Amino acid sequence: MARDAQDVLIVGGGHNGLVCAAYLAGAGLKVRVLERRGIVGGAAVTEEFHPGFRNSVASYTVSLLNPRVIADLRLAAHGLRVVERPYSNFLPLPDGRAFRLGGEHGTAEVAKWSPRDAERLPEYYAMLDRVVVVLRQLMLETPPNVSDGFVLADWMASLTVARRLKSLDMRGRRDLLDLFAKSAGELLDAWFESEPLKAALGWDSVVGNFASPYTPGSAYVLLHHVFGEVNGKQGAWGHAIGGMGAISDAIAAECAARGVVVDTDAEVAEVLVEQGRAVGVALADGRMLRARVVASSLNPKLLYTRLVARKHLDDDTAERIARYRCGSGTFRMNVALSELPDFSAAPGTTLQPHHQSGILVGPSLRYFEQAYFDARSREHNAGWARAPIVELVISSTLDASLAPPGAHVASLFCQHVNPDVDGGWDAHRDTVARLMIDTVDAQAPNFRASVLGYEALSPLDLERRFGLVGGDIFHGSLGLDQLFAARPLLGQGNYRGALPGLYLCGSGTHPGGGVTGLPGRNAAREIARDLGRRMSG
Repeated sequence: MARDAQDVLIVGGGHNGLVCAAYLAGAGLKVRVLERRGIVGGAAVTEEFHPGFRNSVASYTVSLLNPRVIADLRLAAHGLRVVERPYSNFLPLPDGRAFRLGGEHGTAEVAKWSPRDAERLPEYYAMLDRVVVVLRQLMLETPPNVSDGFVLADWMASLTVARRLKSLDMRGRRDLLDLFAKSAGELLDAWFESEPLKAALGWDSVVGNFASPYTPGSAYVLLHHVFGEVNGKQGAWGHAIGGMGAISDAIAAECAARGVVVDTDAEVAEVLVEQGRAVGVALADGRMLRARVVASSLNPKLLYTRLVARKHLDDDTAERIARYRCGSGTFRMNVALSELPDFSAAPGTTLQPHHQSGILVGPSLRYFEQAYFDARSREHNAGWARAPIVELVISSTLDASLAPPGAHVASLFCQHVNPDVDGGWDAHRDTVARLMIDTVDAQAPNFRASVLGYEALSPLDLERRFGLVGGDIFHGSLGLDQLFAARPLLGQGNYRGALPGLYLCGSGTHPGGGVTGLPGRNAAREIARDLGRRMSG
């Protein structure tokens, strides 16, 4: 082995790659991270997008970052501070009213729309809590390495899952099955009658998911977003002071403290394979680096179609990776504002609590469904919703460091657009960006005039910049055939890749996407075990 060989080379310096590196270094291994861009963090970065304005460019809100990761990697000691939203969601509605959910706006607010829903909402949250407490534990564990036919019943009967399911009574197990198999729309329609409430709760089922809320299995996407917590409060959402890059910076600081070498501007061109084993990587600049093992935090489709030569994969793996479902309905914007939005449903440009919440333009599940149908069918344009769904988060209302005094920055997380539009995204990016701005302006008539500048990221831009294939923020759809032991493929659900010496440590592995750090943590545990080390934490 070459003199400068590492124990582990990690391809991709996104947050999961950094988490994996930190844990492995803590186990006494020599680790080197290779990041294509000039900064680490992957999609969890803070960058200037307009002179004087910075924002969380891609991922933009905090909830799913696992508390074990926060504690083990001393992220608070490295400066990470997360502040909570005053409440979860503000929905300006077409009739001029507004719906608020979370914080002080609990059952009394819901009762204004439906006394029946107000009575059922605590029961709904209790149902989710019963299921989530079990799944939170499963998120920390390595799935069994299933290599034969696999269905949901096999997953639930596996020893790992069965051990956790013992804490659920029959009602809880039925709820779990509903959340895995049903659509979010079907589930929410059975629970509630108020359209704004169902929209506020159902938004999570279409976030980054190019599907209707009535698509079977979309209830799990909804569930995936309620795993998290902020400052010990489960289900809460917050903002990292300094933006999402503060998370990546804190993890990188712990990596440095543990002796990890991090190379930026180090694009990997190929995984080196000798005698059927991954032994290192070739960089785009011609350098070759060797290691005992290689771990990739990239989307598995990107890894296997661009970095691993086809000749090294068996036919079944190659064919299934080609069919691995990636693609998001997301159009992401960062917007510099001269003043706060003046909503018709809640007038005023002076800071109010609704400005600090998740502002959702999208009044109903049917509205969400139509947005998807428009984008999928391309019947009315090249491939986007005529009336899109927009979540607006004005980060600077919680973090003044992101914008000049008196000005603000906003994240627009927009659905639905087709990952592949007629004529290509470069031809349509600005047209769709104007549509998203106009969609907000219809609810806050000063919005368009307050825009000083913006950055628009189509699915293609998200792929080019961050390696999110098809704009997929999860590194692969969260369908039953791409979860747990089947993520990304059966036989690779335990973080061990298609070749000996090759591991996967990104969001394309269990437990999936979001800024959790858990794929990196779990993968590190398996790598350390295979290299004869014990991972602490």
